[in-house]
Amino acid sequence: MGGGSAVVRVLRDRTAGRCLAGVVVSGFGTSAMWLTAGIWVKSLTGSDSLAALTVFAMWAPVLAGPALGALADRMDRKVLLVRGNLVTACLLVPLVLVDSAGTVWLVFVVLVLYGAAGVLLDAAEAALVARTVPASLLADFNGLRMTANEGMKLVAPLAGAGLYTRFGGPAVALLDAATCALAALVFARLPVRETPATVDSHPAPAGSWRDELAAGLRRIRASAVLRPLVTAGAATMFLAGVNGAVTFAYVDEVLGRAPAYAGVLYAVQGAGSVAVGLLTGPLLRRLPERLFAAGGIAVFALGVGARTVSPDAVALGASAAIGFGLPCVLVAAMTAVQRETPDAVLGRTAATAGSLMTAPNAVALALGAGLVAVVDVRVLTAAAGVAGVLAAMVLAAGARRRRDATASPRA
Repeated sequence: MGGGSAVVRVLRDRTAGRCLAGVVVSGFGTSAMWLTAGIWVKSLTGSDSLAALTVFAMWAPVLAGPALGALADRMDRKVLLVRGNLVTACLLVPLVLVDSAGTVWLVFVVLVLYGAAGVLLDAAEAALVARTVPASLLADFNGLRMTANEGMKLVAPLAGAGLYTRFGGPAVALLDAATCALAALVFARLPVRETPATVDSHPAPAGSWRDELAAGLRRIRASAVLRPLVTAGAATMFLAGVNGAVTFAYVDEVLGRAPAYAGVLYAVQGAGSVAVGLLTGPLLRRLPERLFAAGGIAVFALGVGARTVSPDAVALGASAAIGFGLPCVLVAAMTAVQRETPDAVLGRTAATAGSLMTAPNAVALALGAGLVAVVDVRVLTAAAGVAGVLAAMVLAAGARRRRDATASPRA
């Protein structure tokens, strides 16, 4: 089956197509809010630190991924997607009251709750898609989902910034609330139905609440397929965090450009991610998941390493390579989670995998911000590039050993 026909099949699948539509609609609002929140807080307080904390506030709930995923496993996932988006829309409305430094605290409260809702809804969506979309199309779906997300990141921040400049932060909050409400309507029209009997036929694992929260982690640790992919994803996201932390120093010290040039690099990086999303399905049908992920990590690492030199053409090529390579291991890992995990624990396993792969990014952002003050940016990018190549080699070697062990005849 060709890559183009697979994409058409995904879009024609009513569940997959409407899930993608929901992702596009809600992703537009999220991406607009992601940039605008920092600008809004900066303009009200004058504090760069508080502005930076808006991103952390949205990311912090990934640490609660196992608990939120366990909640997704105990509920009708379609109903959760509908009601969760409606609740999120309601959460955003109080932001219209933010008009001074004294009310900025409300932004952070809403962003933390917004981030938690995002983790919960992502877990529900991953589980629902795995149960309703044919397994042969999961990689294509996840690739298109990546394309949709990255495409929104190219368009929505500019729209959000323009709306903020013209009407202020409350207008962006209301836009985001409207997209959440529209996403709820899209998900309400999903042609799937989980009756109580269906839900009860996949009971959650018995045991204490700690055992239930750890079910996803145990599943990943015990799986020879999931463990190396999630580990490689965590390592790659750590290196991505270092790379993100040094971006402005790279633009200033290596390229000799104004800070605004970082926006150009991010746009090129996003275009690379859009491109790989379209190619993910066909590539994963031809390559084992580990080799696909290892190849992506290698491309990402070469892009980071190339940031040791200054020509603009290299800078643009490096950004495209980073955007193209970084999503590969994330999509491969999530596709494997959806394929390898029983429905009863799929929500918490998906959320746990997401937490394990994204939390290192936040840690590295903080660490990199400190290191860039005392270490030359070229040293940091070179070290991250070498580490990425080594991670790719380890993952590829593991794939070869697994293939050889499978091919060897049993005694």
